[in-house]
Amino acid sequence: MDARDHNTHPPQSPPPPTTPVPRPVVPPPMPAQPPPASALEVWLRASRTIDAPGIYGYGHTPRPKPDPDRLTTRQLLGLAGLTAVAAVFLWSLLFNGVNLPFEIVYTICKAVLPHAVVHSFLFSTLLGYSWYAAVLAVLILVLGRKGQWAEVWRRYGRPVVEQLKEQPAPGTVPEGASDPVVWPELREAGQHVLADRLTAEVRSGRMNDVDYSRVHQAWARARTAPRGLEAFGDGVMREGSAACLHPSGQRDLPARSALHDLFTRQVRIGRGTEDERNPYQHRGSGVALDPGLLGTGLLAVGPPGSGKTRAVVRPVVESLCLQALTGQAAVVAVGTAGADLGPADAFDVVITLADPSSRYDLDLYGGTDPDSAAATLAEALLDSHSADQDELRRATTALSQILGPYAAAHRRFPSVSELRELLDGTAHAYAGLREALDAAGQPGMARELDARERQADRPGDIGPRLADRVALLERPAFAGFFDVTGRTRPFSMYALEHPLRVRINLPEHGHAEAARILARLVLAQFTAAITARRDRSLFACLVMDDATHTISPDAVRGLARLRSANAGVVLTLRTLDDVPDHLRSALLGAVGCRMALSGITTWDGKRFAEAWGTTWVEARDVTRTPDQTGGMLRRTTRGVRRLVTGERATTESVTVRSVERERWSASDLAQQVPAGHAVVSLTTTAGEHAPPVLVDLRA
Repeated sequence: MDARDHNTHPPQSPPPPTTPVPRPVVPPPMPAQPPPASALEVWLRASRTIDAPGIYGYGHTPRPKPDPDRLTTRQLLGLAGLTAVAAVFLWSLLFNGVNLPFEIVYTICKAVLPHAVVHSFLFSTLLGYSWYAAVLAVLILVLGRKGQWAEVWRRYGRPVVEQLKEQPAPGTVPEGASDPVVWPELREAGQHVLADRLTAEVRSGRMNDVDYSRVHQAWARARTAPRGLEAFGDGVMREGSAACLHPSGQRDLPARSALHDLFTRQVRIGRGTEDERNPYQHRGSGVALDPGLLGTGLLAVGPPGSGKTRAVVRPVVESLCLQALTGQAAVVAVGTAGADLGPADAFDVVITLADPSSRYDLDLYGGTDPDSAAATLAEALLDSHSADQDELRRATTALSQILGPYAAAHRRFPSVSELRELLDGTAHAYAGLREALDAAGQPGMARELDARERQADRPGDIGPRLADRVALLERPAFAGFFDVTGRTRPFSMYALEHPLRVRINLPEHGHAEAARILARLVLAQFTAAITARRDRSLFACLVMDDATHTISPDAVRGLARLRSANAGVVLTLRTLDDVPDHLRSALLGAVGCRMALSGITTWDGKRFAEAWGTTWVEARDVTRTPDQTGGMLRRTTRGVRRLVTGERATTESVTVRSVERERWSASDLAQQVPAGHAVVSLTTTAGEHAPPVLVDLRA
């Protein structure tokens, strides 16, 4: 029997009929207006115009070039009103019968044309209206031109009409421009799926300006790297706006204290004032810094409280940290632990020297070869005010004669205490190093050590002096720092080939001289490492909140080499007296951007005035002489006026001439720069210059 015959389940009944779902007869109406644009859309579609170095391009409207023949408002309106009154007066004469020219024309017509034509109604009507139209046209052309009515319309009428029009909604694309929201670069390369994914991230508000700049930069790198497009596409489809993250995993800074535009890589530091000495493009416009300016170097001089850290250093560090998150920059910020350089969470590496809780250490030798380490260490140990080139050369030689043999014998550099003993010429230190050289099979390096011993026996050897300087780094506060055995995590400037954000906190109290040595060491190591790096695609910048006693001849020469290495420095000083006198002019010439803040002395102002040079200005000389013109009546009137007012009547003669004067004199810089302001001159890496601009750093 078939198994189907034993099926005990009853037969299933057919399902009940379902009620059809009603469908709309017509499609739903379109929304009354498109959804509002996200903040990133508005930011991307904003207009940007940079018509001079240092102009903050976001939303900037260029100012028209000033016309030297431009009439003042009083002159323009007065002239227009006067010609309008004259036009009304002449028109009223026409209507009141004072119309001699028309009578002359009519008489000529009667003499030329037939009598029937002249006395016809049609002819008289046409002649009358034609005459009135001709007179009206002449009045408009002649008096309108004389009264500058067209200029009145351009200056006052047209802006009112433009204000009455419907303005474009925020977040709309300017006419004729491609829409950055839809990622046109990806679409041109045929990556429409990736472009749609990123466009959705922008419009939904899940992407911020750092994400956009980071992904945009990653796309540019992916097009040149092998298998870069595949990795980029996988990351975008999987992570969306979080693709291609910075190694820290951060997509923004914990806080921002300034206005940033990552589209142009600018940070706004203030606004140009309406001063006549300012270039017309900067008057009332935002002033900003970017890598194109910082690449020439920035020197800011001002007394404590003038706003160097708050208005210059903090915004620049913040901007470079944001650019590091997008993979475009690397930054090292140097200052005391209490300096307002931003929260610690905004940095990848924080080195707090003389603090046992610091997670990172500083490599005393810069992670390089013995000769380079000797050069940078010699520059750091010698005081820039007292050292000369001969002393620097002898110090470099002495250190290389120690570091070379020690590195050959131990495969590492000496610790601070070992270096001090060798510089002091301690006998057991030399004997131990010689034994290590013999054990390592490096007898040739023993000749360097012998040369050092011979020089140590000579009077005036620089070794003990260097040892005393090294002793400043052997204090208990620095115990555990500058380790060479691999127990700590030392930072080297050669790591700046990656988009790192580094902060170095120098010791504040009780170690002022050690802090200066370390500041000079950081500057020397940065210059040496950055100019030697192979990959210069990242903009690298060193920001020193206080560069007191750090400027040496080698440092000035190094600053000039940074421009070609896609790098720059930002240095602040309380006064130029903190720089050796013979280096002050050289320092101002080595940097392309100079800033004099309010409160500087006339001695500092003199150096800035010399660096900024002179310009041609129009000088007006007024000469007053006693008025002796006229007859007896005028002389009597002048005599009565002199008795009443006590002032003698004079005549004035004005002489206008062009003279060459300083753009900003030393007295002006010391006395006429208001609090919270600075005078800034800017130079780009492309060679463009902006004359000194008075900037309100609080705006």
